Amino acid sequence: MDYQKEKILPYIWLMASVLIAESGSTKTDWCLVRPGQKPFMAKTPGINPYLQTAAEINQLLHTELKLEYKPEQLFFYGAGAGNTEKQAELKKILEAFFEIKKVEVKSDLMAACRGLCGREKGVVAILGTGSNSCYYDGKSIKSSMPSLGYVAGDEGSGNHMGKRVLQYYAYKTFDDELRLAFESAYGNDIAAIVNNIYKKPFANRYLASFTRLLIDNRGHYMVENIIEDSISEFFHRHILKYRESWKHPIHFTGTVAYEFRDVISDICAQNELVLGTIERSPLAGLINYHEQ
Repeated sequence: MDYQKEKILPYIWLMASVLIAESGSTKTDWCLVRPGQKPFMAKTPGINPYLQTAAEINQLLHTELKLEYKPEQLFFYGAGAGNTEKQAELKKILEAFFEIKKVEVKSDLMAACRGLCGREKGVVAILGTGSNSCYYDGKSIKSSMPSLGYVAGDEGSGNHMGKRVLQYYAYKTFDDELRLAFESAYGNDIAAIVNNIYKKPFANRYLASFTRLLIDNRGHYMVENIIEDSISEFFHRHILKYRESWKHPIHFTGTVAYEFRDVISDICAQNELVLGTIERSPLAGLINYHEQ
């Protein structure tokens, strides 16, 4: 963004109603900001162009999103919106649905950068249903590790941990306490679970749902092992690959990061890294970013 645009952006915002959307694979948070009015908040299921067709996204918007006022501008940040092709697809869908032309589509990683770092430098990580990371120089993403998705990657994510939970149960690694906790929450029909993974949509969301067992049973040594192993793998495959990790704070966002922030803090201390902020969602920071 050049200096002139930087100077006029706040005035655009003061004169227009602006909708900000921050979307992961599981949920989307929407915030409609209007001059002199309290922001209007809404929540819908996640939007991901890799996992949903244009028709499915359109249907979701029509059935799930109820706004009291029509926005004049839209900033949409989403999982699966990291390349120009998918950004163009989403932009076309959103322009048609909202009947506006002022639509900007960026990745969920850029949402994390702007929401957590603002205009400061930092290493940024997402640990939610999936995972991702980058080095952000205060303006743009300068370097990032490849995201291999929920099948081949997503270390440290809910999907990654959920797989471990399911494996520990299915392969009879859990003790009786955790076995009974698993069956109470998810049943004991492995065939049905496998069917949900391979035959139904959104396998990543389904696998991530098993992370609830870890949240509800903190302190058990097997639970702590799964959490620590998964997040440690994320650090070794991603965070420690950035030279900037020892020069700038490391910020985290996502439900998994927030729930297991104590583990993240310990791993940062062990590696002599400076921990920045850990937020469940970057939305509040995004609002602040665009208002400045």
